[in-house]
Amino acid sequence: MLIKTDELRGIIAKNGFSQSDIAKEIGITPKTFYEKMKNGVFGSDEIQIMIDVLKIENPIDIFFAKE
Repeated sequence: MLIKTDELRGIIAKNGFSQSDIAKEIGITPKTFYEKMKNGVFGSDEIQIMIDVLKIENPIDIFFAKE
């Protein structure tokens, strides 16, 4: 399972957030967030928060990409 981090970055920007804003929402440091983005690995709680905060309508397309 891979996260489409490019698409996620686009959605974060489109919503007027920075990656460090989202890190704060999740409760992790921006450094940790960047690491997770680099590896494409987030916990299910973190994913749920991003879906809620960013109002992602098709989360499966982004978070559960089978590539």
